Amino acid sequence: MENNILLSVRNLSKSYAAHKAVNDISFDIENGSIFGLLGPNGAGKSTLLRMITGIFYQDSGEIILDGKPFQGLKNTELIGYMPEERGLYKKMKVGEHILYLAQLKGLNKTEALERAKYWVDRLEMNSWWNKKVEDLSKGMSQKLQFVATVIHNPKLLILDEPFSGLDPVNANVIKEEIFRLSKEGTTIIFSTHRMEQVEEICDKIVLINLGQKLLDGSVQQVKQDYKEHIFNLELAHPMASLPDRIKVLDQKEHFLRFQLEEGRSANDILLHFIQQQNNIISFQEHLPSLNDIFIKIVGATPNARPFDTF
Repeated sequence: MENNILLSVRNLSKSYAAHKAVNDISFDIENGSIFGLLGPNGAGKSTLLRMITGIFYQDSGEIILDGKPFQGLKNTELIGYMPEERGLYKKMKVGEHILYLAQLKGLNKTEALERAKYWVDRLEMNSWWNKKVEDLSKGMSQKLQFVATVIHNPKLLILDEPFSGLDPVNANVIKEEIFRLSKEGTTIIFSTHRMEQVEEICDKIVLINLGQKLLDGSVQQVKQDYKEHIFNLELAHPMASLPDRIKVLDQKEHFLRFQLEEGRSANDILLHFIQQQNNIISFQEHLPSLNDIFIKIVGATPNARPFDTF
């Protein structure tokens, strides 16, 4: 096991009766990285997360956490899990709730109070300390759930749809905390349906569907692997003519998006316009979005679920 790997999942499988929810999935997550766990609803993400947190036991395979075999309840203090379905006690006051959950994670009263005050102040929740949880808005409940998840300084932080219900300002607050925690060494598993968030936040990703892993790698490498040799070109002057052996995808007076045909190079296209004495303002390869890639991959999977389940 490499020292830089915090979590290693090896050949993990889990079935419910005749349904194979997770089928022989393996991946590694590096210390301090933000790792995207992606897939349509029903793909097996929740089952996988519940095995990683010790809620479910796997049928086969192994989980290595921080260099040692994972031991369910014994390792809970190393993990912070924020599930998509929130679990808050509505009749408790916010401050009491945070302190209660902090002590469940192994903190004594003094530590719990110190860290609770730190996070409540950091996320600007002071005025809500003595309010009941049932009086919170959805966004404020989300911030409370986040505090309860991170208060014990877990080594592994699992966030399932952490921005659900948050307005753009508070979503950005949580996003900045995610980046900060990662820089300070916390390893984060980030599960979401929002592909634009994945591109912005995650270092590496794994995509699963129907219980199987379809791809695994860095965000940039995945985009490189699925590129289609499409380029965007912006010129200073209207183009006098087009080069041959390209497929024009979009064309305006000063702009061209095209796809290269077999045997054609980007340098050939640049040379064509240079010879026209047309100044090139910008020239860049157009990489596919993760959303486009995932629709393509999941759509090619037999018995795939509808795309709107992302």
